[in-house]
Amino acid sequence: MAKKRANGEGNIRKRSDGRWEGRYTAGYHPDTGKRIIKNVLGRTQAEVKAKLKKAIEEAGSLDVARAGKYTVSEWLRLWFEIYAKPNLRFSTAEYYRRGIELHTIPYIGEVKLNQLTTRQIQNLYRELQQNGRRRAAQKTKHPGLSSSTIRGVHTMLHSALDRAVKERLLLHNPAEDCIVPRLQRQEMRTLKPEDMRAYLEAAERRGVLTLFYLELVSGIRKGELAALLWTDLDVEHGTISVNK
Repeated sequence: MAKKRANGEGNIRKRSDGRWEGRYTAGYHPDTGKRIIKNVLGRTQAEVKAKLKKAIEEAGSLDVARAGKYTVSEWLRLWFEIYAKPNLRFSTAEYYRRGIELHTIPYIGEVKLNQLTTRQIQNLYRELQQNGRRRAAQKTKHPGLSSSTIRGVHTMLHSALDRAVKERLLLHNPAEDCIVPRLQRQEMRTLKPEDMRAYLEAAERRGVLTLFYLELVSGIRKGELAALLWTDLDVEHGTISVNK
């Protein structure tokens, strides 16, 4: 059957298998300048006309030549090196890197970036919540990751996909409508006075009283405590600068 023009945009024809096909120019290859031709299929001419109109509108909003170029793993690693790592504190960047390499790529890394769906991301969060721990010793007692860790993965992924939208690789951010686990409130446990005394006496016997006393009275995290230098101590003002 001869080709028919669909509202002045693209071409529609009926195929030999009985289905209707609409073809349109989605863009131009940046290296060769040749047209990038794509198509939509449907059971009726009206269905294809509607699909064709939507596809042409979307093509105008996407960088078609690059939109299908990346897998999720390729984009996340590129985003991390170019956008995240140079602009974040080292600890935050490392947190994002672990979220990418340990908790995201093993599950959805091979998915094409422009084919990633909200449901796939939601299934990722569910899998992490149920069976996300990597170490065998941890899996025995608590196989799933904490809600705060999953929320961290979501923050990282949402930011990376937002950048993909800004670079016209995606029409919208598929992480936008995901439901993330609520934070689990845990009652704080503190040492009893008699236990604290024994704790500090043991630290003094090992020559690390100052270190462990500071941990008790300040609430500083172990990683921050281990990274302290003498230059972080301001004796005159009686302060410690925690910046690593």
